[in-house]
Amino acid sequence: MLTDEQYMQLALEEAKKAATMNETPVGAVIVNNADGEIVGKGYNTTERDHSPLAHAELNAIRKATRRLDTKWLTDCTIYVTLEPCPMCAGAISSTRIKRLVYGAFDEKGGACASLFNLYDYPVNHKPMVRSRVLEAECGAVLSEFFKKLRNQY
Repeated sequence: MLTDEQYMQLALEEAKKAATMNETPVGAVIVNNADGEIVGKGYNTTERDHSPLAHAELNAIRKATRRLDTKWLTDCTIYVTLEPCPMCAGAISSTRIKRLVYGAFDEKGGACASLFNLYDYPVNHKPMVRSRVLEAECGAVLSEFFKKLRNQY
């Protein structure tokens, strides 16, 4: 099995794919804790799909649940380059993912520490949370993307 940092590096690769498609560069990887196998990957596709629901976490969750043929991801860890928003934090709770590991904080939309912590409330499932894994690298991908975007206008 890989370390949290190595799995986060794979999530960063997903984020970089999003950036090449002019999508906000957020990536997610879901790992089966039993054997370390990656069961789902995703990156933001909100522009391509014309959907505010196409966040990296939801795309990875969709792939993992299909691959494992279940709605529960109870023995999985999700690695995300950016702190999940309320929608994605709720989906992580709803699928009963065991661990959430994320990189950069989202001061404007984060629901695991920045704006509030969804898991402080009596939700049906509270994952173990680890933050700041490759925080600088995760933040840099986002900063570079938005700097480039601002320079276009």
